[in-house]
Amino acid sequence: MNEKDKMLAGLAYNAADKQLIVDRMHAKSICHRFNQAEPTVENAQMALLETLLIIKDRAHIEPNFFCDYGYNIELGSHFYSNHNLTILDVCKVTIGDNVLIGPHVMISTATHPLDPIARQHTEYGANIIIGNNVWIGGNASILPGVTIGDNCVIGAGSVVTADIPANSVAVGNPCRVTKTLERQS
Repeated sequence: MNEKDKMLAGLAYNAADKQLIVDRMHAKSICHRFNQAEPTVENAQMALLETLLIIKDRAHIEPNFFCDYGYNIELGSHFYSNHNLTILDVCKVTIGDNVLIGPHVMISTATHPLDPIARQHTEYGANIIIGNNVWIGGNASILPGVTIGDNCVIGAGSVVTADIPANSVAVGNPCRVTKTLERQS
């Protein structure tokens, strides 16, 4: 199993692997071009990201946008992100349809061992799933291994460390459910 296979499986891997460095530099180059593009040419700007991300239909991301690899990010239909979205996608990030993300949001599948010696040489990750019809407020952080159910609202500044069930309003650090929403027909 090579380092990329280990990374995608959520196992400890060496991020200094040459192929992973090439993959990250490719993503950073595309993100740089996207972030520097003339904002009045939105279609051309988003076309850059369509070469990197898996986009179902009609996504819009405001610059600046940053990611590690891009090929681990799937965006559903009618996705919108405000400025300064960062997605550390060492593992899969799956985002549903009709998702709105506020400014300065960080979604990170990446983490590191607690042991300081192991941390010098390896890292690992865990998939993140964000359901349909979710609104994530500005400055929120979504941490590795989290699933956010359909129809949720994540309050601004929240740090999501655990799964959030569908139809919930959740806020805080750590993020906790404060209200259950009635299902819409």
